[in-house]
Amino acid sequence: MPLATPRSPLSPEATEVLAALPRAVGPRGALSRRRLLGGAALAAGGVLLGGCGTPGTRQAAGECVSEDRSAAERTVAFSNWPLYIDADEKRPGRRPTLDRFTAETGIAVTYTEDINDNDEFFGKLRPQLADCRPTDRDIITMSDWMVARLVRLGWLQKLDRAALPTVEQNLLPSLRQRSWDPTGEYAVPWQAGLAGIAWNAKVTKEVRTVGELLTRPDLKGRVTMLTELRDTMGLLLFDSGYDPADFTEAQFDAALERLAEAVASGQIRRFTGNDYASELAKGDIAACLAWSGDVLQLNLADRRVRFVAPAAGAILFSDNMVVPNGAAHRANAQRLMDYYYRPEVAAELAASVNYICPVQGAQEELRKRDAGLAAHPLIFPDAATLGRAREFMTLTEEQERAYSRKFQKVIGA
Repeated sequence: MPLATPRSPLSPEATEVLAALPRAVGPRGALSRRRLLGGAALAAGGVLLGGCGTPGTRQAAGECVSEDRSAAERTVAFSNWPLYIDADEKRPGRRPTLDRFTAETGIAVTYTEDINDNDEFFGKLRPQLADCRPTDRDIITMSDWMVARLVRLGWLQKLDRAALPTVEQNLLPSLRQRSWDPTGEYAVPWQAGLAGIAWNAKVTKEVRTVGELLTRPDLKGRVTMLTELRDTMGLLLFDSGYDPADFTEAQFDAALERLAEAVASGQIRRFTGNDYASELAKGDIAACLAWSGDVLQLNLADRRVRFVAPAAGAILFSDNMVVPNGAAHRANAQRLMDYYYRPEVAAELAASVNYICPVQGAQEELRKRDAGLAAHPLIFPDAATLGRAREFMTLTEEQERAYSRKFQKVIGA
C-alpha cells in the first residue's frame, strides 16, 4: 500500500512551520499529523489556564456578527495543518480535490498550511477573535478539545445545517452528538484517529490491554505512555471500567493511582510525545500507548509493528473544520465542507493522508482504486472498533487546571 509522503514544494507557510519542528519524521520520511499534535493539551497549561477565560474574552451569541459576502466574493480562505490534504506529485503545488471544487463552483480557495500546534495557533488568532475582528480566514481546522474551548468562548459562527446535506447524510455516527457540539452546529470533522496500544512483535508477544502495560513483568521498563492527558488518562479510565466521556473526579483519581503505581514500580520507562515512534520501530521499547496514524506509517514499513484498539475502549480524536467569528464567506466555507463529504472526494483525501476517514461511503469508493488501502483498519475501522471508541469528556476550566496538575505531578512534568 502506498504511504503518504511529504510533497515538494510545500507552501511557504508550511515550509516555515515544518522548519521549526524537531526532525521527528516517520518511515520513508513521512510526517505524522498526530506528531504535530503531540503534547498540545499539556501546553494548554500556558494558554488555556493562563487566561482564555478571563473577563472580557467571552462573547455572547449574536455579539460578534459579520456580513456574509459569499455571493459577491467567490472565494474562501482555508487554514490547515501541513501535509493534511491530497497533492499532485506531478504538478507541485496543485491539490486535485481543491482544484475540482473551484472548477465546479467558481469559488477560489486560498489554502494555507499555517497551523503547527493548537495552542500556538490559538494564540495567533486570539487578539482578533477576542476583539471581534476578522482573522482573514473562513475555515480553520482545529482539534476537538480546542474547538470545545472556542465554542465555550463564543468565538465560532454557527453553521447552517441545511446547507450541509452531504455532511448530514455521510458523517460517521461515532462523530455525531459530541459533548461540546451535540447538535453539530459548529464543527465538521476533517479527519480522525484513535489512541490505543502499539507493540513490536519482534521483541514481545501480543499486548491487548492497558492493564498489561501497567503490570506485565516481561514489559517492565520497556513501556512508554503519552504526555497527552486526554489519551493516556482516557485509556486508563476505560481500562478501569469507567467512561472517559463521562467520569467523576473520584474515578479520575482512581485511574491515576494505577498510573502512579506503575511509575513508582519502574514499569513505565517514560512519558513521550511522538518520539515513541522511532523507539518502537527499533524495538528499544516493546509496547506503548500510541496514535493510529503513527503506527499505520510504521506498520506499512514493518508489519511487526502493530496497533490495537483495546477491547475496553479506545480514545477517538478528531480535527474539525470550523468558521471563526469575523469570517466573511461562511456560505462558501459550508459549500467546501459539504463537498469533502462526497464519498469519492473523501476517498481521494483518505488515500493521501492515511487517517481515519469520517465519511461513510468513502471506503467503497477507495476500493475501486486501491483495495488494499481501503481494507486498512486504521483508515476505515470496523463498526465494532468505532462502537467502543469515545472522545474524552469536555473539561471546564477548573477541571482542566485540577486534572492537569495531578497528571503532571505523576508523570514528572
